[in-house]
Amino acid sequence: MKRAARLASLCVLALVAWSAIAQESIQAGNFSRFAAGGALPPLWTPLTFRNAEARTRYSLVTDAGVTVLKAESSRAASGLIRRFDDRPVDLRQTPILRWRWKVANLIKGADIATKDGDDYPARVYVTFRYDPERAGTGMRVQYGVARALYGEYPPHAGINYVWDARAPAGTMVRNAYTSRAMMFVVESGARRVGEWVEVERNVYEDYKSAFKEEPPPVSGVAVMTDTDQTGETAVAFYGDIELRALR
Repeated sequence: MKRAARLASLCVLALVAWSAIAQESIQAGNFSRFAAGGALPPLWTPLTFRNAEARTRYSLVTDAGVTVLKAESSRAASGLIRRFDDRPVDLRQTPILRWRWKVANLIKGADIATKDGDDYPARVYVTFRYDPERAGTGMRVQYGVARALYGEYPPHAGINYVWDARAPAGTMVRNAYTSRAMMFVVESGARRVGEWVEVERNVYEDYKSAFKEEPPPVSGVAVMTDTDQTGETAVAFYGDIELRALR
């Protein structure tokens, strides 16, 4: 009996330790583990828009010996999203979002302040789970209609990290289409076009700064290269994307 009790205790300790390690890092986009030219990672699914006539093309390619995600957009808009429906992500445990990206060109007609200019060569964004208990009456009605039409609730809110042509890095503005999405310019201009750029953001603090409230659980992490508003073309590359704890 004592031996069985000791084994049970060891199992419990192992599970606790595993859980703690698992919450220190969540691999949202581990593109480097897949073969270039092969199928996209199975947990990443298309994110499409009804008004976009063409979709951005995404593929796995090799860059400096590492597999990365390549996006090619010509008058097109669509993204890829890694949903976390199966596993709630609490930003109090893993608030840091890390990734790297590279753009081949900027979008000349982009304008972060207008709907007609809402195009970016590269964006990484985080969506947050809708909770009816946190919403006012008007929002609950609006989201209820959306669920009836599309079969699911839209995100409660979204944070877009973008590479913009002109708006300076550090700019934070509401999306031209909806007040429920905030745009953060983390890279700007042509100085680093053609270079890999490492980015790290504290999404927990960014959400509180943008929406003045505690963030709900993360429902997804997405990437998108879009040119449908301006009618231009863009090519971008995305490396691995990770959510991790503070260090």
